[in-house]
Amino acid sequence: MASVDPERSEWDVVVLGGGAAGENAAQYATQWSGMDAVIVEDALLGGECSYWACMPSKGLLRPVEVLESARHVPGVSSLVAGARLDVPAVLARRDAIVNGLSDASQVQWALGAGIDVVRGYGRLTGERTVSVTTRTGGTRTLTARRAVVVANGSAPAVPNVVGLSEARPWTSADATTMREVPERLLVLGGGVVACEAATWMRGLGAEVTLLYRARLLSKNEPFAGRLVADGLRAAGVRLLPGCIPVRVDRADARDTGVGALHGGEVTVTLDDGTVLRADEILVATGRRPLTGDLGLSSVGLPDGGWLEVDDHQTVTAVPGEWLYAVGDACGRSLLTHMGKYQARVAGEVIAARAAGLQPPDDRTGPFSSYEGHRAVPQVVFTVPEVGSVGMTEHEAAAAGLDVETVEYDMAALAGTFVMREDYRGRAKLVVDAASDVLLGATFAGSGVSELVHSATTAVVARMTTAQLWHAVPGYPTASEVWLRLLEGLSARRHTR
Repeated sequence: MASVDPERSEWDVVVLGGGAAGENAAQYATQWSGMDAVIVEDALLGGECSYWACMPSKGLLRPVEVLESARHVPGVSSLVAGARLDVPAVLARRDAIVNGLSDASQVQWALGAGIDVVRGYGRLTGERTVSVTTRTGGTRTLTARRAVVVANGSAPAVPNVVGLSEARPWTSADATTMREVPERLLVLGGGVVACEAATWMRGLGAEVTLLYRARLLSKNEPFAGRLVADGLRAAGVRLLPGCIPVRVDRADARDTGVGALHGGEVTVTLDDGTVLRADEILVATGRRPLTGDLGLSSVGLPDGGWLEVDDHQTVTAVPGEWLYAVGDACGRSLLTHMGKYQARVAGEVIAARAAGLQPPDDRTGPFSSYEGHRAVPQVVFTVPEVGSVGMTEHEAAAAGLDVETVEYDMAALAGTFVMREDYRGRAKLVVDAASDVLLGATFAGSGVSELVHSATTAVVARMTTAQLWHAVPGYPTASEVWLRLLEGLSARRHTR
């Protein structure tokens, strides 16, 4: 059902996709400009993050982290010895977090902000023109006076393994909205989704096997993956690195709905002949763009693939500065907070151009997403957590930079000792040797998610380590790691 007059056909801005990025693009384009906007969404307003990704996954991970922490605090550990999570209560809390998969409050927010909502699937049919297939099977044409924003996200990528697709494997949406915990779960992948899902599934009682090619969290500093691997093993997760599935078989595979078991026992044959058996298999091996059925050919673009954009989020191959892409659709950084950031940039650019103001060409000026993409923050909510921003040492070296690095054992901090006596963690800074500017930071350990924003601020502001000396950390906190890292760097420089 449309949330606007079904006869209306024209708005200043038409947004394809009502996830977090789409909502932000519509809001920032209209909130002070006097323009109007409509969001076209065929599923739930609020998108993947709100209902099938970030929010429910963190709701499932939080109880695991709380119980695991309690087991390592004297005075509390004896109270929870042998305790297990209350699975129905955890799933009920998850359901509350996703509002029972109802987007009524999101629609209310949009309409209250002056943003219209049309239910259906939108495709480009020409310059500033969108055809919407409604939920009833009808069609309607929408025209944008100023801009069209593509914000339709991405979908899980299923590897080309014999029988895998036919086995109807779980994806992240099934894992976050599961109705029952599989007794035995096989997870394919070693990235963020795979590691987080293995964490909460094991915490909820599943027998979990994690199958991945090289190392966990391979885009992070190596110590991060090692610490997470140690944590998963300690929790009872079976890790099988370097193993490659060549065939998947499943009897009675069928569509039973999102979050339900999709058939009978799953059998996975590895390249060395080993056979693994599970009640469900979860594919967490990456994402693919949802641009194959978007009508891109109608505006001179190939159908499918990520949309290339400039630092104003304008699609570069389409003339006229009317087509924008934000969030996963542009492939720049598949993280919700970065999609929202891109959307804020795009919205302000659209508003500025509508007012006759050209955004500056300077990549570091206003209305440019260059700085934000130079310092992309990310948190992995495993046990332990991993937080990072900016370049790793490997990335900096690959970019041809001469770097200095320094690491510190976070267990040596007073603040982390208070947190738990057996604290395990590590921190690392990557510094440009020529300019003394901080390029990147990585933290692994309990509670490190709250260290990431300070690191992000330092990287975006191009702070030098000399300046960071004057940012005094509170005591006793995990933030004291900043001081210890700087001391380590200074000691190395003085002994050269």
